[in-house]
Amino acid sequence: MAKNAWEKYDEKGIQEIFNFNEGYKKFISKCKTERECVVESIKIAEEHGFKNLEDVINSNETLKTGDKVYANNMGKGLALFVIGKEKMEKGLKILGAHIDSPRLDLKQNPLYEDADLALLDTHYYGGIKKYQWVTLPLALHGVVVKKDGTKINVVVGEDESDPVVGISDLLIHLAADQMDKKAGKVVEGEDLNVLIGSMPLKDEEKDAVKANILRILKEKYNFEEDDFLSAEIEVVPAGNARDYGLDRSMIMGYGQDDRVCAYTSLLALTEIKEAQDKTCVCLLVDKEEVGSIGATGMQSKFFENVVAEVMDRVGDYSEIKLRRCLTNSKMLSSDVSAAFDPNYPSVMEKKNTAFFGKGIVFNKYTGARGKGGCNDANAEYIAELRAMMEKHNVSFQTAELGKVDQGGGGTIAYILAQYNMEVIDCGVALQNMHAPWEVASKVDVFETKNGYVAFLKEA
Repeated sequence: MAKNAWEKYDEKGIQEIFNFNEGYKKFISKCKTERECVVESIKIAEEHGFKNLEDVINSNETLKTGDKVYANNMGKGLALFVIGKEKMEKGLKILGAHIDSPRLDLKQNPLYEDADLALLDTHYYGGIKKYQWVTLPLALHGVVVKKDGTKINVVVGEDESDPVVGISDLLIHLAADQMDKKAGKVVEGEDLNVLIGSMPLKDEEKDAVKANILRILKEKYNFEEDDFLSAEIEVVPAGNARDYGLDRSMIMGYGQDDRVCAYTSLLALTEIKEAQDKTCVCLLVDKEEVGSIGATGMQSKFFENVVAEVMDRVGDYSEIKLRRCLTNSKMLSSDVSAAFDPNYPSVMEKKNTAFFGKGIVFNKYTGARGKGGCNDANAEYIAELRAMMEKHNVSFQTAELGKVDQGGGGTIAYILAQYNMEVIDCGVALQNMHAPWEVASKVDVFETKNGYVAFLKEA
């Protein structure tokens, strides 16, 4: 078993770990939707000298070794490049993570009134235990786009002066039948209705509480009920990420799957101060939690098209060179793994499980049961990565996602592997994965960033 990574750090090193994680906590506290992640990531990137690829194309500029550019995919995905010394057909070094997280989405016609209460209908997104989302303080994050194209950003429930919203649960005194249900049925998907008001609008005869909510939305955000049709509003846990544990060694926060790997990947790329041999890439995508589908998911042609655009700006594009570029690339599919939990040891096989404090986790394969739906990295690539980690003194561990027949999961790894490039899953181990509040070890977050830096320098 790998040694505990905390043990290799002196007081100065531990303080560096804590300082790095302060930035991470601020990121996940501020970025609770994929759109917010893109906005903040672009801000960080521009502070480190990255330019918008669209501006480069429009001005007919060329790109040269050391240049830094980013491409924004509909406000929900991002690809960042640091141009290397070699021709791009020699391959890329790619860090790829997803920035969507399990949550509740408002339906297109969400607002209704029942028993003098105003509620919002939701449709859950990704794999969740529905019963975990009741009796929590929740916030609303998203955008409303009006017919004239006006985009209105909505955030309710995060400021100290803001109200919060929530979903009720049945009181224990009347829950005899509910307590006999299986966990998947204790709270049904159609019952995840968010309570947002109870005060009627005076002199309103019908649905007066709903009318009062619409008045508030009109006064504060200037949109009407019909504008919900072209809105994307997500219901997420309210509140900031917090230090977890009396020793402050862990972080509790929403959306750490997979924003912990997105943040560490992005920060690793910003630490590349000099051009490497090959072009370095950080790829942040949407829709992984629902199969990587759609225009902003990994299965779209966005990444392939952007690589072609960058090659064109470098002055070395052709279809065959693009194919060579993707085939010759190496990728870390930056995604989280499941940390061993002493409360639930029966689902884990200890020799092949990730632990808090043991560093970055490499998953040779994920998938389910007989490795169904997985990417299975080859031994040669893993040997190469082992050497990189050891050269840079990065603590690392290997793991599977639980016992063979317990379940499983997938990432974006298999999609990039379709280009015939080398790909492996690696990232931070979490407890409470997919719950409203997930937990990570600060030293694992720091080691993961260092592991990504090592990959960008050595691969």
